[in-house]
Amino acid sequence: MKILLAIDGSAHSNAAVEELRKRPWPPHSEVKVITATAFPVPVGIGPWGVLPDYSVELEKSVRKAAQTAMDDVLLKLSTIEDKTLKISSEIVPGPPGQTIVEEAERWGADLILMGSRGLGAWNRVLLGSVSTAVVHHANCSVEVVRIPQRKKPDE
Repeated sequence: MKILLAIDGSAHSNAAVEELRKRPWPPHSEVKVITATAFPVPVGIGPWGVLPDYSVELEKSVRKAAQTAMDDVLLKLSTIEDKTLKISSEIVPGPPGQTIVEEAERWGADLILMGSRGLGAWNRVLLGSVSTAVVHHANCSVEVVRIPQRKKPDE
């Protein structure tokens, strides 16, 4: 079985990682961990309003955050007891929803595993939900992992 684990460093993404860790998978399954790096464009500012180093620094910052999230996930996955589970990773440039769907198809994934919400509410307003886009456009099964809501003490 080929499982594409899409991560972004959010709490919901971490819940998907934990879901992958706790399940038994068929022997010799493969997991490919990906994170998509989309570079935000300043809204309402023409190219003349941005300092020359701004784009370079922004790209470095996005790549560093992606690498940090990836390193954290790979460390967690290294504790899986099933040593037949082959784990690989890749940081893929592009808009998250489209990138996840395209990578799943290119790699031949049987399942995409991802969190229900990502890092940015603002991006959700502008771009729509990544998990919704993946569910509607993927050619394989998609599992969207939620973080259980805790009940308030008075309930």
